[in-house]
Amino acid sequence: MSKRKSSFLPVFLCALFLFTVYVLLDTFVIVRRLKGAVPQGVSETAVFSSEPMQLSISPKASGVSEPVLTDSSYHDGNISIEITEDRIADTTVYVADVRLSSAEYLKTALAENTYGRNVTDTTSNIAGAVDAVLAINGDFYGTQQKGFVIRGGVLYRSTAKKGPEDLVIYSDGSFGIIRESDITAQELLDSGAQDVLSFGPALVENGEISVSVNDEVGRARASNPRTAIAVIDELHYLFVVSDGRTSESEGLSLYELAAYLQSRGAQTAYNLDGGGSSTMVFNGEVVNNPTSGRSIKERSVSDIVYIG
Repeated sequence: MSKRKSSFLPVFLCALFLFTVYVLLDTFVIVRRLKGAVPQGVSETAVFSSEPMQLSISPKASGVSEPVLTDSSYHDGNISIEITEDRIADTTVYVADVRLSSAEYLKTALAENTYGRNVTDTTSNIAGAVDAVLAINGDFYGTQQKGFVIRGGVLYRSTAKKGPEDLVIYSDGSFGIIRESDITAQELLDSGAQDVLSFGPALVENGEISVSVNDEVGRARASNPRTAIAVIDELHYLFVVSDGRTSESEGLSLYELAAYLQSRGAQTAYNLDGGGSSTMVFNGEVVNNPTSGRSIKERSVSDIVYIG
């Protein structure tokens, strides 16, 4: 009996090792172009075919005046962007102050224009593909198996997850903060949700800081590169990215980021994926210094939030 047990143990350990490797590859490496919910006006046959689902990218509205563009600003008849650089807590922070004539210019996009697991590209490449004037990285939904995914009014994932709040961007451009345990993804869609970003936490709600000094995302360090989006007033937004993890820029805690956004007039502010993902792109150029490992370079991500 003991010989049988001893001979079985190596086989068991080998199988366990192979299974663990597969799970890790499936989570972080293997590309899976998944099928989402059926958009209105699209037949089920068209969506649930063997072809990957593609998002429909709307062209810019006609009649826009010739844009006035500088290294740090963009103005046309519908979009106004002013980018400034700030310095807080030994950290460089890049802020894009955005004013829009319509919520239609606040959008999201997926890497390769496709919903799926481990389908990724750099923020700058995704931004270029959709002709974005300004872009920041999104929530990196592709690394998670749960958490609502609504993009462009299409429901792709309705499996709820426990944890921090979601940011809801409604069709009128207003922001809302929800917990997935309190509402279904379909109910959000029915209420006018255009995009739902599932990362968090919320940083500012109703003009008040909603995180404590000790709050953090998972096991992340207290000072990190950060990405956030905030609304100040109707169709008036802040896109914010901070550098970090370098001798030139330490990085921010969630509370430091929240306090900064509150000081800039944010009524609702939300923390997006940070660390090596934190990237701001303006007019095709990377504005900040994304830190991936020990290198200053972009990390590939699942999605972006952009103006265009």
